[in-house]
Amino acid sequence: MSNFAAAGTLRKDMTEHDLEPQLAANRRYWTGWAGPDGAGDPGGDLPIYRTDIAYPLLNGVLRVRNQPLDQAFDTAKQRLAGSAWAWWVGADSDEGTAEGLLALGSTQIADLPIMAIDITRLPGFEPPAGLQTRPVAGRAEITEYVGTYAGPLGIEGDLGLVVDRELDFAYSDVVRLAAFVDDRIVGTCTLSLGTEVAALYCIATDPAFRRRGIATELTLVALRVARAAGHRIATLQSTPEGEPVYRRIGFETVSRYRVFAF
Repeated sequence: MSNFAAAGTLRKDMTEHDLEPQLAANRRYWTGWAGPDGAGDPGGDLPIYRTDIAYPLLNGVLRVRNQPLDQAFDTAKQRLAGSAWAWWVGADSDEGTAEGLLALGSTQIADLPIMAIDITRLPGFEPPAGLQTRPVAGRAEITEYVGTYAGPLGIEGDLGLVVDRELDFAYSDVVRLAAFVDDRIVGTCTLSLGTEVAALYCIATDPAFRRRGIATELTLVALRVARAAGHRIATLQSTPEGEPVYRRIGFETVSRYRVFAF
C-alpha cells in the first residue's frame, strides 16, 4: 500500500504509554500545514503555524515551554492576527498554561483524548462489501478528499485553500487514504509517518455512509501501512464521541489535549 519508510531509527521498546513521541508527532503534523516555507519548528518552545484557513485547528500554538505565558501570548497574537486560531495544551506545555489562557480571555473549545495502540497486534475485521481503499494524489482526488472530510470535521466555506495547503504540505511522508464506493470517496484517513510514532488524522466518513464500518476499515488499513513502514506505535486525537470506536480497535487513552480559542 505504501512505499514510505519511517524516518530515523525506531525504538523497538516503545509502548503506547510513551507520551512524548506522540506529542512530537502531533506538533510535526500540524506545523506541516504551514507548507515548506512557513512551517514552524515543531520541537521549539513555542511552535506556531498559520494557514489562513478559517478553521481554528489549522492555525495556532502547539505548546509553550520555558517562557512567560504573557510573552508567548503576545508573540502568538502578533503572528496569528487576522486568522481563526487555537492553542493546544497538553503534557508538553508548561504547568498552569490552561489556567493562564483562561485568565487571558480564552475559551476552551475542545477536550481531546490522546489515544495510542501497539500495531504489532491488530484485530481482524471484515471490510464493508464493495469498499475499496487506496492512497489519493493529485489535485482532482485531493479536492474530493478534502470535500469529504471538511463537513464532518467542521471546515466551512471555500475549500480551495485547504486543497492548496494539502498539496503544498511541508512533509512528503504523509499518506492520504480514501475509501471508495462506486468510484466515489466516502471516507478519509491521513497517516503521518515521519516520526517515531505513526499518527492518524482527518478520519471522517460521508454522513450518508456512516455506521457501515468504513472509518474502522480505514483506520486499520492505515495502521497496517504504518506497521509495514516499521512503526510499532500509532497515535491519534479523538473526539469524545469517537473514543469508544477506537477502543474497540485496541487504542488506549493515554492523555488529553485541551484546546483554547480567542
